[in-house]
Amino acid sequence: MIKALFTTPDGKNRSFTFACICSLFLLWGVCNLLLDDLNKLFRSSLQLSNMQAAFVQGVWYSAYLFMAFPAGWVAKRFGYRGGILSGLAIVILGSLLFIPVTKVVASQAVVYGLFLTVLFILATGLVFLETLANPYTTVLGPKESAVTRINLAQSCNGIGSIVGPFLGATFILSQTEVSNSSNADLYRPYLIIAGIVALMFIVFALVPIPEIEAPEEAKSPEKSTEHVRSIIHEKHYILGIVSQFFYCFAQTGIFSLFIIYVVDKNNQHMPPLPTWLTNLLPDTMKYLHGTEWHITDYAGGVLFSGAFIFFTIGRFSGGFIVRYFSPHRTLGVYAVTNVVLMLLLYLNLGWTSVISLILSFFFMSIMYPTHFALAIRGMGDRTKYAAAGMVTAILGAGIGPIAMGWIADNYDMASSFLLPLICFVFIAFYGFFWKNLFSGDMEPEGEPSSIATH
Repeated sequence: MIKALFTTPDGKNRSFTFACICSLFLLWGVCNLLLDDLNKLFRSSLQLSNMQAAFVQGVWYSAYLFMAFPAGWVAKRFGYRGGILSGLAIVILGSLLFIPVTKVVASQAVVYGLFLTVLFILATGLVFLETLANPYTTVLGPKESAVTRINLAQSCNGIGSIVGPFLGATFILSQTEVSNSSNADLYRPYLIIAGIVALMFIVFALVPIPEIEAPEEAKSPEKSTEHVRSIIHEKHYILGIVSQFFYCFAQTGIFSLFIIYVVDKNNQHMPPLPTWLTNLLPDTMKYLHGTEWHITDYAGGVLFSGAFIFFTIGRFSGGFIVRYFSPHRTLGVYAVTNVVLMLLLYLNLGWTSVISLILSFFFMSIMYPTHFALAIRGMGDRTKYAAAGMVTAILGAGIGPIAMGWIADNYDMASSFLLPLICFVFIAFYGFFWKNLFSGDMEPEGEPSSIATH
């Protein structure tokens, strides 16, 4: 059964290639989730508001808007290997640039601008990798199991999402009541990343990365049951981009405010630690404020990393759930569940809200890869450009933290979670109605649809 997941129409087993591609998912999981530690750090070291600090995500994810189609062009021109090597080289460059930037002595605005520039360069490399890796997983085996493969690959992204916040918390977040106000050690996690990516570059230069086309691409238009037309007319694709945009908006907004929410020095949201938990935590993860115990910034980063255990479990389990249940309906059910969890966060119910925040990670887990596989299904020889369009939806991840940060600054943090609640409502709509959208798009003129959904 497992072998069949990675057997291409030519009868070859592509499991080794799939394993190599999974390492790319782990890489951008680490890099993406380091951002939320930076968000917390810059609020203290550069004296930024929640909204200003959220420009870390804003600039990072704007690279997905501006560089996704150039990445798609590189993939079309130089193939998967060329695109992957280009992306890895840019990641190495961006990571190493943190070294000189941390040494710059200038105004806070200039320093922040330099950090944002380096983050954009680093993100550009990840855009190249993500634009190629996501659609590539869908062709490394039967098309019927494409959603399963992309969810399994994204499970490695979940593992990276556990490592990233922990790496950042260890090097850059405070282990006392006083928040870290220095950026001097910020280059250290990125130096580690540069070294690991350099080894990955060598591996990908040597391992087999076959150019495999989507099954539909091998069909002639006369024999295909699918339209060959502009992708802007494919409703399941266009609404897939919109739904993915809302998901990225919600996901990254939630991620960016997580540490700020749980490290609550004003005791507005995070309740004090109970005695039993206080006794379990080491001194680096707690401090006494008056008569009550609270967690340090470092502990907030560790808890953030721990929440991704639920996210990763969701990714692994989701990869198998969608083999037995319709992926689009599973997406809808998970979205409805997150609507309820966001409502509990808005109601500010103490530990119930904190637990709801952590559980939301599980139910967000399958959304990105499932959106991706559902939206690009049936694209045929338009798959690489369709994938680039889907990657641009990640721009929502740049807007979500800024919008939620503005609400947190001007109203209260609990109210900011109404925005992801609205996003999950739309995602539920897309999930439950995807089959109708897809069948309508794939139906040849004058004939009933013969495309089976799974």
